[in-house]
Amino acid sequence: MFSRVVDIFNRPVADPVFSNNLPFVSSPWPIILILGTYLTLLKVGKKWMEHRKPYDLKKIILAYNIFQIVYNATLFYYVIFHLLFSVYDLQCMETLPFDHPSKNLERTLSYAYLINKLIDLVETIFFVLRKSNKQITFLHVYHHLLMVSMSYLVLRFYGTGSQFSLMGALNTFVHTVMYFYYFISAWNPNMKSSVWWKKYITLIQLVQFSICFAQSTFMLLFKQDCKFPLILQYLQLTQAIVMIYMFSNFYLKAYVKPKQQQKIM
Repeated sequence: MFSRVVDIFNRPVADPVFSNNLPFVSSPWPIILILGTYLTLLKVGKKWMEHRKPYDLKKIILAYNIFQIVYNATLFYYVIFHLLFSVYDLQCMETLPFDHPSKNLERTLSYAYLINKLIDLVETIFFVLRKSNKQITFLHVYHHLLMVSMSYLVLRFYGTGSQFSLMGALNTFVHTVMYFYYFISAWNPNMKSSVWWKKYITLIQLVQFSICFAQSTFMLLFKQDCKFPLILQYLQLTQAIVMIYMFSNFYLKAYVKPKQQQKIM
């Protein structure tokens, strides 16, 4: 069984430009090592911090949040530019041919997105070191693992851009807003409870997954002749459903039920 899995990764990289020139794509082992280390640090770190005081990481977190705001906002701008001015058929978005004038931009954005998902993992390490264990939920960990692994697998076996460009645009917009909120909270913790739009970050995330769900549903029902792989359509559809359920559950527990309890009291 293991040998069969390894054999899958012996297949040629979908885009030959990524074969030897850039790390993290040609071989699965760097991603496997990073995710394995991430899970190990999460488990061992929580145990190690159990009887220690939380670290003061304010300056590091502020710098990290600023970096993430700039990174995600820049990616969002260029992905939107790419979507609006490329030759994508918005009803059937396939990866561009290797000789297309916009191919290098598509490659750059897709690779930069993968790197960004790897950088996102650092956020959990901050939670561990600050003993913010309430923020290390199953949803949080699952979401990070999913985004890294799926970004890698799509880039490795299918290629760059295509239908996932829309998801990338939505995701980078959400993360720009989210890290701006994190920056405000880290800069002045007293403002955290007064930021009235905090709950709308979750609502934006729900809109994001609903759009991805609608996109895949439309493609499966009305664009069956599209060459975008069927397995990726079902993957996006399934994960959209899972994420809508999980984020809806989080929203209810975090914002709806506390209000209902306050009214009862």
